[in-house]
Amino acid sequence: MAQIQHKLGSRATTGLGVLVCYIALCRGLRYLRRDTKHTQLPYKTREDFMKMTAEDAWEIVRYVQSLEFPWMTGKALSFALFKTYGIPTISKLLCDTQQLSQVEYAGRRYVDTSVLIIEFLAHSPTSDRANSAIARMNFLHSRYQKAGKISNDDMLYTLSLFVLEVEKWVRLYDWRSLTPMEICALGTHWKVVGDAMDIDYSGLRHGPSNFKDGLEFFEDIKEWSDEYERRCMVPNKFSHQLAEETTRILLTDVPGPLKRFGRVLVTALMDQRLRGAMLYDKPPTVYLKTIKFIFGVRKLFLTYLIPPRPYALRYSPISEHPDPKTGRYYMSEYDSEPWYVKSTFLVRNSPLAWFRWAIAGPYPDGKRYKPEGYKIFEVGPKKLENHGQEECKATRDRLMASNRGRCPFAFQ
Repeated sequence: MAQIQHKLGSRATTGLGVLVCYIALCRGLRYLRRDTKHTQLPYKTREDFMKMTAEDAWEIVRYVQSLEFPWMTGKALSFALFKTYGIPTISKLLCDTQQLSQVEYAGRRYVDTSVLIIEFLAHSPTSDRANSAIARMNFLHSRYQKAGKISNDDMLYTLSLFVLEVEKWVRLYDWRSLTPMEICALGTHWKVVGDAMDIDYSGLRHGPSNFKDGLEFFEDIKEWSDEYERRCMVPNKFSHQLAEETTRILLTDVPGPLKRFGRVLVTALMDQRLRGAMLYDKPPTVYLKTIKFIFGVRKLFLTYLIPPRPYALRYSPISEHPDPKTGRYYMSEYDSEPWYVKSTFLVRNSPLAWFRWAIAGPYPDGKRYKPEGYKIFEVGPKKLENHGQEECKATRDRLMASNRGRCPFAFQ
């Protein structure tokens, strides 16, 4: 008996030792990669931040979003889009166009917006694909801007959320916060995108052209965005209508009996100002605690039990190269409707596809949702698929010739 107890105790000690070593290894490797990445770049001090190029900023942002925090930054960007619906001028326009307020259009509009954003996040600011995506986005916005239906403040506020929500969600819910260098890169990258969209920064403290670096741009846009929300994010029916439809999209994979629970969880992720604008009541405290608990467990799990994602498995939801026959690109995953997903045998018979079929949800059947893929200059509402190509090409060529890879603050 004593021998058995000794063996069990020895195995338990060995197992505990292995676990402790594994935990130390996972945590060590995660911070080692962060520190190594920072060592490799010439941006050690605030003075260095002033010299950060758009090309380097994009590389840092891509590293953050494809390797360090791929799931969380993806959700943050989705929520950033969702949060814009709390502004009446934005939500009213989207309801008037019916692109997000009607079931038959909402799924594609949601994916089209994501595709264009992913294109200029996944590719260098000097690349054809990134500049083509911005050119297409500018074209889709242009007719509403000319008609006075999209204001500069609406554009600036939307841009601000892509900067701020990523930093906020990572800080609150992931295994570590962004470093000052990473925040500077985030600000620098989106400043360059805003420049390409001709957004006017006059409303910011150091705007339009006196920003010291990307970190100061981040600080200024955060201050401006908060004041804009206090002034403009007010209760209105259009925001509620869009929130209802977008929540339906977000809960595509949730079985019917659990959708009510899922809807309340979505409202629990909102702050009180956004809930008020979208005409939702504050959820019961148990939902708020559930959100905090889930993300808290995830943070501990990632920090101590999961090694860093290897480069070979970096997150990329779109195809790297076009189809050699058609020149089209594909989405490699789908959250709501499977638009632009290539209908291969494996995709049609994946667990997700069978699950969607079982609950009568949208799945890649090879017939609907444009399984032939997309061309960047065709992305947008169906009625505009074959419009604006020449205008988009001209804008892309102008952006390509503007040397967008340089430091955006050195030439203000």
